[in-house]
Amino acid sequence: MYAGLWHILPGPWWVRVLILLVLAAAVLYGLFFWVFPWVSQFVNPQDVTVQ
Repeated sequence: MYAGLWHILPGPWWVRVLILLVLAAAVLYGLFFWVFPWVSQFVNPQDVTVQ
């Protein structure tokens, strides 16, 4: 998967690395600001019972 992604991206290696860093930052931004808050509605870590 990563090799295929590496070959699809245009430019020299440093441009590819820059594109991948921007894509990783965009994915992390989306996770932290949209996905994790949405999931936290369904997961309540305070409701833990240990017997």
